[in-house]
Amino acid sequence: MRVKGGVMTKKRHKKILKQAKGYSDKRHNVYSFAKRAVMIAGKNAYIGRILKKRDFRSMWIGRLSAALKPHGSSYSKFIHKATRKQVTLNRKVLSELAITEPKVFEEVVKFVMA
Repeated sequence: MRVKGGVMTKKRHKKILKQAKGYSDKRHNVYSFAKRAVMIAGKNAYIGRILKKRDFRSMWIGRLSAALKPHGSSYSKFIHKATRKQVTLNRKVLSELAITEPKVFEEVVKFVMA
């Protein structure tokens, strides 16, 4: 007996076309175009999520570097000494401290550089 796959095919196509909603030209209503566009969009989204982490870390390091200049220290020396003294605050927390709580950040710098 022959089994036709029309129901599942329609379901699969609808799923892709729903993901392609908002795309321009044939990419939003022609399955073959939409499938390609959704695949590429998914790949780019994945890459973007990885790059986002890189960008944020770079931003935190830049902020720390700028915040350490008035204290007469560089970022690399500060991080080296912080690691040696087993300061467990990460770059994100340190940069937030530098912006929101400058007095607390100053105490941390004094502790690390001493």
